[in-house]
Amino acid sequence: MGRSLLWRPSRPKVRRKPNIVSGASIDVFKVVLVIASDFIAEHSSIKINFQQPKTISDTENMPEYIKAVDIRGGTGERDALFINAETPKPSATEGQAIVKIKAFGINRMDIVQRRGFYPLPPQAPKTLGVEFSGIIESFGPGDHGAFKEGDEVFGLAYGGAYAEYIAVSTRMLLHKPASIDFTTCAGIPEAWITATQALHLVLGFTKGKSILWHAGASGVSVAGIQLSRIAGASEVYATAGSQDKLDFITSKLGATAAFNYKTQDWAEEIKKATGGKGVDYIVDFVGGNYFQQNQNVAARDGRIVLLGTLSGAKVPNADISQILFKRLRIEGSTLRSRDEVYQGELRDRLEQYLPDFESGKLKIFVDEVFPWEQIQEAHKHMEDAKNLGKIICTIS
Repeated sequence: MGRSLLWRPSRPKVRRKPNIVSGASIDVFKVVLVIASDFIAEHSSIKINFQQPKTISDTENMPEYIKAVDIRGGTGERDALFINAETPKPSATEGQAIVKIKAFGINRMDIVQRRGFYPLPPQAPKTLGVEFSGIIESFGPGDHGAFKEGDEVFGLAYGGAYAEYIAVSTRMLLHKPASIDFTTCAGIPEAWITATQALHLVLGFTKGKSILWHAGASGVSVAGIQLSRIAGASEVYATAGSQDKLDFITSKLGATAAFNYKTQDWAEEIKKATGGKGVDYIVDFVGGNYFQQNQNVAARDGRIVLLGTLSGAKVPNADISQILFKRLRIEGSTLRSRDEVYQGELRDRLEQYLPDFESGKLKIFVDEVFPWEQIQEAHKHMEDAKNLGKIICTIS
């Protein structure tokens, strides 16, 4: 009976990767090409395709790609949102850090920008998102203060937060408190900095005065109502569109009273609550539809800051007489268009609140958390305006 033998080579074959050629090896390539050409002339049925190998410099210059949320067609409704795996990775310039993002916040401006109606500042990338949390991966040139690679941070940017990585000024970063997770921290910067700006820089809030926050369950007003209380407001009022929001505003945020703009004449109710005086300060995101009522409910020498125009920017048949007779001051304000020096001062104020966040004196309310693969659903949740606090997306 015969025996079959299984032969094993003493050394296994190794499939070697071709060496990246240098300039000297190009001559060898040319010789091979000439020999191959002669061979093809004799055997015309054989086709050989030659591709010159990449050089070291070619390989070094290849772009690095990351995933980021993009918009098909540049602008559109939420069904145009998708995760683009071929987004060039940002590079850090002077004074910037590259942060690997763990979570980012959804804001009303993101909806407006997605639809093509938000005037972007010149330094903003096309990628949506202005607030985030994550870990510092690297730095560009320049001084970066107390930050180092590996630090857990959160911060504010001109754009680009809906992505795996962001290039952002270290001036706009804060160290993440150990007791607050990445998801919660991602919902702090935009809302709390905007509320601080409106309350202190624009309105010049004075202790013992009363204030009204419209859209009382929005991220900015959730922050603003709490900041008004600790700043010594005599009364804090708010408006909202559902009973659960009214209950949230009074029981969780500590507002004096909240009124349903859908079922109540909120201006008349506030005048009754204040004995006919009205309120000293008003923070408004609604715009056109509230223009007349804001004047009606404002106290003499009252101040009104306009942070948005959700109901539209036109006011037909407006009566402006109360602006004159009550000596009212109405001012519009945005945050994203401000320069880094202005935003940096607000960042420093926010840093002072960190002990209050950790102690629970100031509360961060996160309404819903979505994996970023569900970005369309996250935008729908914002558009439905049912949230009590922030909407956050996480990146796994």
